[in-house]
Amino acid sequence: MDTLEYGMENIFRYVGCDMGCSDWITVDQRRIDQFAECTGDHQWIHTDPVRAARETPFGGTIAHGYLSLSLVASTIMQVGVIPRDVASVLNYGLDKVRFINPVRSGQRVRNRVKLISAEPQGEGKLLLKLSCTIDIEADPKPALVAEALCLLIGKKEEL
Repeated sequence: MDTLEYGMENIFRYVGCDMGCSDWITVDQRRIDQFAECTGDHQWIHTDPVRAARETPFGGTIAHGYLSLSLVASTIMQVGVIPRDVASVLNYGLDKVRFINPVRSGQRVRNRVKLISAEPQGEGKLLLKLSCTIDIEADPKPALVAEALCLLIGKKEEL
């Protein structure tokens, strides 16, 4: 993607294109525990490494599915999907989401992003639909696939 040409006016030419991959992110036990604290979801398969090693087929704890999903927003920004000439961007929600493979504590993940569509919403707004695949390093099956929606709000013309 040529970031110099990528903007609100010509984003349509990138529909169907792979937009890139984020950096790898380590999903360690500390991150999992912090997510559990924030959400109140302290289920032992996430927070008790000894029990999870003993009683699950995963060999230890796994990340919450919603923790993996929560990484989508920041990694979309990192990939550079949001054009520089946008005043603001809003998380507009998700369409299809499927949790395919658990992320074990200590594994690294990244987001592979493709622009599915860009739909004008009137008054300088565009709704992007992005295919997001959260890959797990060295695993052929991704953690999840989702269609993320981002509402772009263009800059107002200066008078």
